[in-house]
Amino acid sequence: MKLPAALRLPPRWAPYVLLSPFVVLFAVFGVFPLGFSLYLAFQSWEPSSGLAAMHFVAFDNFVFALNDDWFWKSLGNTAWLALASGVPQHLVAIPLAVFIHTAFKRLRNGVVGAYFLPYITSTVAIAILFSSLFSTDFGLINVGLQALARVPVLGWLMPADAIDWLNDPDRIKPAIALLVFWRYLGFNVVLYLAALQTIPVDLYEAARIDGASRLQQFFYITLPSLKPMIFFGVTLSVIGGLQLFEEPFILTGGRGGSDQSGMTAAIYLYRMAFDFNDFGAASAMSWLLFIVVAALTWLTNRAFRPKAGTV
Repeated sequence: MKLPAALRLPPRWAPYVLLSPFVVLFAVFGVFPLGFSLYLAFQSWEPSSGLAAMHFVAFDNFVFALNDDWFWKSLGNTAWLALASGVPQHLVAIPLAVFIHTAFKRLRNGVVGAYFLPYITSTVAIAILFSSLFSTDFGLINVGLQALARVPVLGWLMPADAIDWLNDPDRIKPAIALLVFWRYLGFNVVLYLAALQTIPVDLYEAARIDGASRLQQFFYITLPSLKPMIFFGVTLSVIGGLQLFEEPFILTGGRGGSDQSGMTAAIYLYRMAFDFNDFGAASAMSWLLFIVVAALTWLTNRAFRPKAGTV
């Protein structure tokens, strides 16, 4: 059945009609929340009082955030976790990807899948698993450390007593960093494996003919060729590390742990909104965190930018 001519749209409108579902969804779930959070950053509002209870406070929320000791502590915790988990990820992922790329042929996909599995596994399931592993009395990590403590050579390096990983302020950050490292290592391995497959084999053949060792090939061929992917991976690690939320939230029960040692900036602004009912301050903190992420991303871009006179 044909539509009447008056209801038919001209062909030039077809692209806009086809794009309209995405534009509407992006505006509702993307643009509006961003705009509303920016608006809230300059308001004092308690949601239970309704929208009419909002009143303009100018930059008071930002001043409060910048003078809040907990906010600065959460930023410090976030930076510590981002460095402690992000840097080892790439230092391990690059040589591991090279090893998988050269040592495995037929079994490569299976090995890569095993490393990638933690990344696609539910965060809640992983956090519950690690909560059991870090258990003070029955956790396998403490059992393993105590077993090593009975070895004559290693005994003096191992703690004699069980470690309270999730309640000791000095231990909770290493526990979270270990979880984040384990979960995202496989993702970076997949990135570097994809990049390794784009390096021409001729380069390695020419290097072998010239007498270059495997170590020289790694430093003079592999690493320079991986630089664009390293930049991409490090940028993702910077952004993801500064937005770290799920893993520490579940391991610490949503409270940040003892002495708030595991409270990240994302957890704190979440608590500011939903525990303390101060959505204005939470929105201001979220935009301050956005500025930090943008600045560090820009610095990462500057660090990886080719120097003058290089290709």
